[in-house]
Parts: sequence; C-alpha cells; structure tokens
Amino acid sequence: MSFQVVREYNYAFLDEGSKKEIRRTTLKAIAIPGCQVPFASREMPIGRGWGTGGLQLTLSLIGDNDRLKVIDQGNDDSVNAVSIKRLVENCTNVATTNQSEQATLIQTRHRIPEIPLRKDQILVFQVPLPEPLRRTEPKEEITRRLHAEMEYSSIWLRLYEDIIKWGDITIGADYPCMVHQRYVFNPSPIPRYDLPKLHQANGLYLFGAGREKKIYAVPPYTDVVPLQFEDYPFQVESFEGLMCHLCGSDSSFLDEVYDADSGEKKYQCSDTGYCEARQQERGKVEWNGDL
Repeated sequence: MSFQVVREYNYAFLDEGSKKEIRRTTLKAIAIPGCQVPFASREMPIGRGWGTGGLQLTLSLIGDNDRLKVIDQGNDDSVNAVSIKRLVENCTNVATTNQSEQATLIQTRHRIPEIPLRKDQILVFQVPLPEPLRRTEPKEEITRRLHAEMEYSSIWLRLYEDIIKWGDITIGADYPCMVHQRYVFNPSPIPRYDLPKLHQANGLYLFGAGREKKIYAVPPYTDVVPLQFEDYPFQVESFEGLMCHLCGSDSSFLDEVYDADSGEKKYQCSDTGYCEARQQERGKVEWNGDL
C-alpha cells in the first residue's frame, strides 16, 4: 500500500482571515504615517528574523495580476531573495521579474531600487528592529508613551554623542527620520543613500517586522526628513569618481568587490536588476528581465 501526501495551501499560503487582519492593520498604518501598528504575526515557513514581516505583507497584498520582484541588499539572486521568491511563486503562481519598472509589488531587504517607484507600485521592507527608541529604552510601554509625547531627546542625544566622539554623525543604516512632522521612525537598515527616495515619493512604502509584530508605512507624497543639526547636516554616502565596472554607472549605489582573477578592487551596482538593464542597453548581455 502506498500513500500520497497532498499539500493544498490557501492562495498566498496564509488563510483568508489572517490576510484580512494584516490588510486592516496596513490600512491603519497608512492612515497614520510612521506609526508602528501591532499585528498578530503568524508563523511562517522561514525563521523569524529572515523577513517574516515583509513576507506576510507580500502574501496578504499579492493578487493574480501582480508581478513580483524580491531583492536582498539590492541583489535579485541571493539565497534570501530566491527562497522568498520561490515560496511566493509556489503558492500564487504570479509572474516574477528582475526589473523594478515591471513589478507591481517589490519586497526588499535593506535597499530601495535605483529607479523611482511609480504611484501604482508598492515596496515592502523586511524590518529586523522597527523601534528607533529601542537602543536607549528597552521597555515597550515607555517607548509608546515617548512616541505619544513626541519625546525624542534620547535619539537627538545619540546623534550629539556621535559628533562629540567621532566628529560627525556616523550612523550608516537605521538612520532615524521624522515622518509627516509627527513620528520618528526606523527606515530599516537601508543605507543613507536611499533615504531621500522616501521623501515625497510616488509609491507606497510598507514596513513589516514579524518578530516584533509591527507594521508601519510611508504613504505616497509624505514628508520624510532625516534628523540633523544645522551645523551637521545629513549627508549620503559619496561615490564621487567611482563607477560600476559592469555597466559604467556613476550615479548608483556601489558595492566594493574583489576581483580574484586580477587581484584588483572594483565597484559594481548594488541593484543587480538596474545594472543588468544598463548592460543590456550597452549590448553587453542578452537578458529579458525575467527569471
């Protein structure tokens, strides 16, 4: 006698009740930009801390007509990006792409695509630590009160201590920003280079923290301003004089790589989809943007 195991998952893996609850929480987060809204984070077939919050948002919002792109530090082909993309494909059968212009829904770990979002696109962030006050205040009930009172002196003190110790603000990722002149929020560990893309953007930005059970959002055309002092203004990473050795871009975020063959240090675009599209335009590769 033989037995056959049949796995019948609900569309997009989550049950309909769970997806409705996450969508209701998302609507509340959109209505109050930058505010962290608690939700009942579900168990997912990946470990907490590996993008469960972002994945739950993606699975709750995705539909048959969507086109999905998943990136990890700008890379479409990392283990994290490929595994999440495969899971979503298996339980929805939606089309996927490497080109951000073709995607309606983009899930990302710590990068924003180089090409600005359109008003019909949604960018979902995987967030490990949503609370910007957590480094100075461990108690959740106190951080909630501080947000309600707009009491962010501990964050300003952290920036000031950075200047006193190092002569400049050295925060490279998780840089605190003021949203809609109301809430200071954590934009996830994206580089400072990406923060200006959040300000008055066309698309919708959603942030999901599965382990911390929080969802928050930056709706389209919302002010997002990095915290800064008048005499120490916010600055992004500079790549002046450098360019991608693959596509020749001198206006994108660059990763430093080591060429084992030549022994030289080179630079290439962090956004692999953007880089491959530029290479195609220059006739260096044959690629249609789809997996």
